[in-house]
Amino acid sequence: MSTSISRGTRRPARVRAAAGGAVLAASLALTACTGLPAPPAPSEPSAATTAGTNSPSNATASPTGNAPAPDAAGGIPQLVENLAPSVVTIFTEGGLGSGVVYSEDGLILTNEHVVRGNTQVEVGFADGQRVEGTVRATDPVTDLALVQANRTGLPKPTYQNSLPRVGEGALVLGSPLGFENTATAGIISGLHRSIPGSASNSLSLVDLIQTDAPISPGNSGGAVINMRGEIIGISEAYIPPSAGAVSLGFAIPAATAVQVAEELLADGTAEHAYLGLTPGELTPQIADQLGIDATTGVVVLSVDGDGPAGRAGIRPGDVLESMEGAELNAPEKLLAELRNRNPGDTVGFKVRRDDQTLDIKADLIDRPTE
Repeated sequence: MSTSISRGTRRPARVRAAAGGAVLAASLALTACTGLPAPPAPSEPSAATTAGTNSPSNATASPTGNAPAPDAAGGIPQLVENLAPSVVTIFTEGGLGSGVVYSEDGLILTNEHVVRGNTQVEVGFADGQRVEGTVRATDPVTDLALVQANRTGLPKPTYQNSLPRVGEGALVLGSPLGFENTATAGIISGLHRSIPGSASNSLSLVDLIQTDAPISPGNSGGAVINMRGEIIGISEAYIPPSAGAVSLGFAIPAATAVQVAEELLADGTAEHAYLGLTPGELTPQIADQLGIDATTGVVVLSVDGDGPAGRAGIRPGDVLESMEGAELNAPEKLLAELRNRNPGDTVGFKVRRDDQTLDIKADLIDRPTE
């Protein structure tokens, strides 16, 4: 079911969603969370629809709620005790995942792939209570969703509005393989990570936080916290040991999650910049077929003629070498750069076409509704 993916000379690695028992399948589509084998999930939207949320550094975090402040003297046990009531388990017909309290009135933040295909779920709390939940809004582009639980007076944690530092401590809270209220510990291993090979079928696996705090199936949608007890990320995916990986987990930055959640609360949708092309990896074989000597860049596989790229004159077979001065060495890099742009922005590309290098500007628009 899983497949090897690679970029350049990197060792091939299989990537899985942090969903109970679910593998990030051959298409790299995130499957529904489950503690038991699940039927295949619907494919992710085509990479022709590109992602575009603001960068985490520009997002606004939620105000501090009524979750108790961590007691530094109590160390990790105190942090876990303080945050446990703010982390939930989400049960669906297909299995389970995790979530984090977003507001005191029962709003829960989780991954879109946790609730995909469901309108009603069950939400389990650290005190053992389970209540009904309604899927309020979803955003497949960033893999985020909001669930309204039938419970109020919840302890809302602080969502950090800046990225963590590489090397600082991190805790992961969630329900791996159905073991509710599980805590694992590690550090922040990297920032702005993208999963190689994911761009052809998923828009969400870019601009992620990397951690070595173990993330397992069922952690999807759960909390990654720092040593001050602040939410710094929402668990997203991991590369399993069977691929030769050692503790490679990934999370959506908290500030990105907050920005998308606020947009979903406003009108049920999140705004994303849309370029209107399908990007592909520039392999030596493709370069030979195109008759160019380029060794880096993103090849354009197809173009939406009515989209920004098509109107700007970008054609299938063009190679995008850079965007606003940022070198494009993989399709995932293009998606990550678009995450930092908004509809209405004008972006400039260096484009290789045959033996020419062109400067082309495209006016980004809001991603069309599916």
